[in-house]
Amino acid sequence: MLRQSSRSRAVLSGAAVLALAAALAACGSSGGGKGDSATSGASPAATGGAAGTPTAGGSATPDGAAPTPGKVLMPTGPNANLTKARDTAAGPIFLTTVTGAKSGVSGKVWVWLPPEYNDPKFAKTGFPVLTLFAGGQSNGYNTWTDNQLPIQEENERLVKEGKAHPFIMVMPVQNFNGDEKNALDCSDIPGQPKMGTWMAQDIPDFVRANFRTVQGRDGWGVMGASTGGFCSAKLALQHPDVYKAAVPIDGYFIPDSGLWKGHDAERAANNPDLLVAEGKADVKMLVTAGGANPYETKVVKSWVAKAAAPVGITYYEQPGGKHLTSDFKKMIPDTLEWLSKNLAGPAND
Repeated sequence: MLRQSSRSRAVLSGAAVLALAAALAACGSSGGGKGDSATSGASPAATGGAAGTPTAGGSATPDGAAPTPGKVLMPTGPNANLTKARDTAAGPIFLTTVTGAKSGVSGKVWVWLPPEYNDPKFAKTGFPVLTLFAGGQSNGYNTWTDNQLPIQEENERLVKEGKAHPFIMVMPVQNFNGDEKNALDCSDIPGQPKMGTWMAQDIPDFVRANFRTVQGRDGWGVMGASTGGFCSAKLALQHPDVYKAAVPIDGYFIPDSGLWKGHDAERAANNPDLLVAEGKADVKMLVTAGGANPYETKVVKSWVAKAAAPVGITYYEQPGGKHLTSDFKKMIPDTLEWLSKNLAGPAND
């Protein structure tokens, strides 16, 4: 369980401070069925997938009318070429290259499917999706595929305990070189690869083309640590039509790449420090900071205080936490439980 003091609660609506979200509870299992949508009145089928995507799994209607959208979106194709990158105790992680039709960007993406996905009992079940962004530059790698952050094993353990949904996990690269001062900031920086479009549009299109998912945004979350925290906060605020929930772990909130020079308006449009105060994104967030890092807690608390409804933020300060992978690892179970509480689970029509 996350333990919050009265100082570490922040679901904000303008100047008014609202109550903290309910404590984490058992929420979901590998048995499919209804998901937990405690923080939203929308059903998993409230919105469709990508434009032009068939609503597979819907019920037929008379006189040739369009089918009624169901809870499950079946794969639309074409099928990607997935190769095994490594094995985990909870099943293999696959690697592919996604070339985006909308962005023109081509980059590596790793995918992990929960064991339930390939169980014949769930052949017609749609699964929620969690996109994971790395710390550091993520030039040709993603730290969530590394056994330093065993999120796949933890997910399966929590599923067996009835505490988390089985998530499809998608782990993209974020940069194409190691120049930290000129990172792509998960954004469409003028004159650079359109990473923001690739991440928020092309990658979801790739997932829907290849895997059984939950209709609409209710089953889509995004999480990242450090630089990945910046990316997850920014993309969720920019694309609430795609993501319902986000978990920035020990992140920062101001784009700082040197590539923004001369592009102040575009930089502002990709600035989570501004986006969180606009009151446009109906998303839920669990935002964390390490308690042993006063500078980090100050940065995160300052950002949380700017949030305007309908953004809803739960702040958690990890006791004694430092900005280290070993401390990010400790956050995995709590973040998966929170995401399962705030996202729809596996669904059947």
